[in-house]
Amino acid sequence: MNIFSDNRRRGLTLVEILIVLALISIIATIGFFVFNPTGQFASARNTQRQLHLQAIMNAIRQNIADTSGGAFACSSGALPTSTKKLASSAGDYNIAPCLMPSYLIVMPFDLSAAGAHFVSVSDYDTGYTIMYNATTTQITLSAPSAELGKSISVVR
Repeated sequence: MNIFSDNRRRGLTLVEILIVLALISIIATIGFFVFNPTGQFASARNTQRQLHLQAIMNAIRQNIADTSGGAFACSSGALPTSTKKLASSAGDYNIAPCLMPSYLIVMPFDLSAAGAHFVSVSDYDTGYTIMYNATTTQITLSAPSAELGKSISVVR
């Protein structure tokens, strides 16, 4: 009998396969938490909300700058002193006809907010809110549907 002959089978043992599977699952778990696609998308949507609020605020400020009295000119009346949704529905503040098309080509809206849409200046819901503080003369625009526990608002 030759002690140098190899009579064993070739291949992987069950233990080796289990170790490889465990390592792959550990690496995949770490990769998921590092790259976190859900969190990355939510962060991107929050950035979009911030940009939308800045665009609306810039349009409001341009409207104010264009009026001789330095007040917001709108057929919907003065800016609300309590928080109101920017929408065309009754009870909301209908700002779109005051900003479009002179200051905004399209009215931004929060794609993730329930019911948010834009069809026309008479049929829209931005998903954003507005409030005017008469004491400080500050306008606050907010995105109530912000994700990741963030509070997104623009104050000027």
